[in-house]
Amino acid sequence: MSIQPRAAGLAVSFVGVLTVAAAALVTAILTNPAHHSPASMSHPVTDTPRVVRAVLPSTPGTYLGVYEPGTEKSYAPIDTYAMAIGRQPNLVLYYNGWGGGFPLSLATMAREHGATLVIDLDPYRASLGSIAHGKQDGYLRSFAEAVLDFGHPVVISFGHEMNGDWYPWGWTHASPKVFVQAWQHVVTVFRDAGADNVTWLWTVNNIAADEPSIRDWWPGSSYVTWVGIDGYFYEPADTFRSMYAPTIAVIRGLTAKPILISETAVGQVAGQAAKIPLLFAGTFHYHLLGLLWFDVAQDGNLLQQNWRLEGHPAAIAAFRRAVKRFLEQA
Repeated sequence: MSIQPRAAGLAVSFVGVLTVAAAALVTAILTNPAHHSPASMSHPVTDTPRVVRAVLPSTPGTYLGVYEPGTEKSYAPIDTYAMAIGRQPNLVLYYNGWGGGFPLSLATMAREHGATLVIDLDPYRASLGSIAHGKQDGYLRSFAEAVLDFGHPVVISFGHEMNGDWYPWGWTHASPKVFVQAWQHVVTVFRDAGADNVTWLWTVNNIAADEPSIRDWWPGSSYVTWVGIDGYFYEPADTFRSMYAPTIAVIRGLTAKPILISETAVGQVAGQAAKIPLLFAGTFHYHLLGLLWFDVAQDGNLLQQNWRLEGHPAAIAAFRRAVKRFLEQA
């Protein structure tokens, strides 16, 4: 599991689950307490039959997500964050190291709080070539079957931020061509297992001038549901346009798929309270799905700042106002 911005990314939705498996299930799903409007706080739900081919809505301004460390043991960190911002997030990010099983407990707790689990499935212990050539199929099938048995929407991003050079599956470490083959193979294994409740999130880091085009890693629209962009506000000069607009432009040249700011935060050095409204305003302006906040207090260098909202009243107040102004009017 990664908790560093450029060496690990950051992630928003009040889930409305739509199933096409059977018309008789539609009413039951849409009236489930876990599927309230973005303005509402969710309530625990009771068990329901497994939903097949469940899809998430792609309405702009729908999602407000979070990453909190320690959620594999307890949902308390997310509840603390929710109390601070005045609402439950509807996306919850989890970094799933290769070989680790599907985090059923967290997925269930997230669903009970009206949220969908977002999994960064990262191949730390397997080469892209071995994945692409089927040598990891036993693990992938087991994971896919667990997701299928869970029976509710799950978002999966394989090998996120591959256009950066800080991960073993990324630029300068592995071939973009082999990454594409591996991505396509992962999706195919899940589909063959019947795990159609997966939203496939192809996640890139916001592009820099000295990095290659993200086009090299594009697996094709039939293998992608949403596109994710990871990017942070590090310095006072950073703006939404400078951080995200070039990447959005390239993505729009590849696909019309919905875009999510899949991992982000504003650091204290960047001017957290002042820049939070810009983050939300940009998300609204570009008609993006929403954003997922990396709520971690780091203390290293410019790339590892204190991103956490809790303990910073001005930032929390700015965050609450921005959510109300931009997400609730989408």
